[in-house]
Amino acid sequence: MDIVVKKLPQSKAELSITLAWDEWKKEMDHAAEHMAKDVKIPGFRPGKVPRDVLEKRYGKEALLMEAAEHAVSHSYARALEQEKVDAIGQPEVKLETVKEGEPLIYAITTAVMPEVKLAEWKKAVKEANAAHAKKMATLAVEPKEIEDELNRLATMRAKFVTVARPAQLEDSVEVDFEVKQDGVVIEGGKSEKHPLVLGKGVFIPGFEEGIVGMQEGEEKTMTLSFPDDYHATHLAGKPAEFAVKLRLVQERQIPIVDDGFAKSLGSFETLEDFKKTLSEGILEEKKNKGKEEGRTAILDALVSKSTIEFPEILVAEELNRMTQEFQSQVEMMGIPFEQYLEHSKKSLDDLRKDWDEQAKKRLSAGIILEKLADEDEVEIDSKEVEEEMNNTLQYYKRVKDAEKNIDLERLYASTRGRLRNEKVFEMLEKL
Repeated sequence: MDIVVKKLPQSKAELSITLAWDEWKKEMDHAAEHMAKDVKIPGFRPGKVPRDVLEKRYGKEALLMEAAEHAVSHSYARALEQEKVDAIGQPEVKLETVKEGEPLIYAITTAVMPEVKLAEWKKAVKEANAAHAKKMATLAVEPKEIEDELNRLATMRAKFVTVARPAQLEDSVEVDFEVKQDGVVIEGGKSEKHPLVLGKGVFIPGFEEGIVGMQEGEEKTMTLSFPDDYHATHLAGKPAEFAVKLRLVQERQIPIVDDGFAKSLGSFETLEDFKKTLSEGILEEKKNKGKEEGRTAILDALVSKSTIEFPEILVAEELNRMTQEFQSQVEMMGIPFEQYLEHSKKSLDDLRKDWDEQAKKRLSAGIILEKLADEDEVEIDSKEVEEEMNNTLQYYKRVKDAEKNIDLERLYASTRGRLRNEKVFEMLEKL
């Protein structure tokens, strides 16, 4: 097999490949076997049609083209390995010479992993590390942060107690309601004993405010308009009558933050003991966040000193991943993705355009880390990878049947990549 590799713009390569007749004539038999499987000829069992019969029926040219496709499929993979071409995506194939008894000549154009050029990157990383170290040296926990966290914890442990007074903002209430337009109840516009915390803004503007001041058992009817950007477009901007009956009023009682409160949270004798532990926890969170910020600064420094020409397919694949990630996040919040797009007045193409630079930055970071790992000959022991994989698999075992759907090869590759990146970061942080 004779191979000539030519680099093309936009991270593409062209491989001109020549196979001698002796190298690809065996593919004629493979092609005949493949064609015979789909051919029905009286007198012959499926898959048992002789080659000469196929040639008479379909012509030698058809058999040659089938054989050429087989030869290309088998030889292309060998050519990539031989020439160490890191191809990505679906290649374009151009058959140039396909004749019996003669060499098979074809050309393949494929996208390849882009080359990375880094200039004065060590200086940029050192500057990023110095700025980060200066910031980390000033890390501290302010008294207000501790107080805010105590208040948050107390609020989380609040109890709702039934009260005999008019409803107020932040009360928890139960209501019966019925929403009508032109005297007809709208779809989904009726509920009984519906729980609601006043002031959360769950209902349309004016509804929760209208309940404030009502007594248990009181009924009232309000005329309110749906917002212009309401997700149900047939209701947007239109008025409706809201008939409401208040069934229950409960007041939120927040516990007093004292020694007793501290004891309820764990093995703490006093509030001061808990504050000390809380302060240590907040500081640790700041350190972890700071570490991530430091690594982001390192990546930003590396990307700013890099030159990478991305093939379109690589950017498209990264945009696909980002889209899937974002869609999952939206749907985890209970919002259908199509509804989100409609509400945001953006199409999927709009989002992909907005993310284009971010996608290239993410790709740049990954490719640069891979390049530095190769240059520094960073290796990860298979035992280390397997141990980390086992930790991941132990988690999924707790999720019913989840481990059955895990691609172990992909998990191994991603785990190895993550551990390798970690070692590269450790190296960069020491500069």
